[in-house]
Amino acid sequence: MSQIVRLTKPIVRQAERHLRQSCPVMASLIEKLGPCRLVDRRFPPFRILARSIVCQLISAKAAEAVEGRIIALVPNYTPAEFLAVSLEDLRATGLSWAKAGYIIELAKRVSDGRLDLKAIATASEAEAVATLKAVPGIGQWTAEMFLVFGLRWPDVLSLGDVGLKRAARLLFGEKADLEAVARPWRPYRSVASWYLWRSLG
Repeated sequence: MSQIVRLTKPIVRQAERHLRQSCPVMASLIEKLGPCRLVDRRFPPFRILARSIVCQLISAKAAEAVEGRIIALVPNYTPAEFLAVSLEDLRATGLSWAKAGYIIELAKRVSDGRLDLKAIATASEAEAVATLKAVPGIGQWTAEMFLVFGLRWPDVLSLGDVGLKRAARLLFGEKADLEAVARPWRPYRSVASWYLWRSLG
């Protein structure tokens, strides 16, 4: 398999040029929102994946509040730290019992090697998503968010993401089909997705 390109600042700038040239709507968004900051901050892959579980089905504001309490409990956000606290402690941060259990199980699998995050980084998108979905609490959306924010793959489009579908309707018309409007964005749909999310405020 050929090496998968990762998003870096130079590649993000290249992506912005491509998106401006290929899509007038994206050109307008880039002008309005400025440079993409998708790669400005970097976190360990485990933290990205655990945070994706935290964010499932809750607002960004609620997720930020919960994560703040989690960081107070496990400052380094490592598997070892999560395995050293109880489900009750995690639940007290505002996580549901299910999410607390999912994160503990994720920490166990990363710690004992059943989930090899480095190996996922070199897999195909289909293989990576399938491997991640085998972990309790990780579905298609969570896996795709990990590919974008954890592995920084440049061309991931989460067709089930509610925010992306809403942004597509607002920007391209009520009947807009996300997959169709995204075709000109290839091979930088991850960067385009960042702009769509940001367009929602």
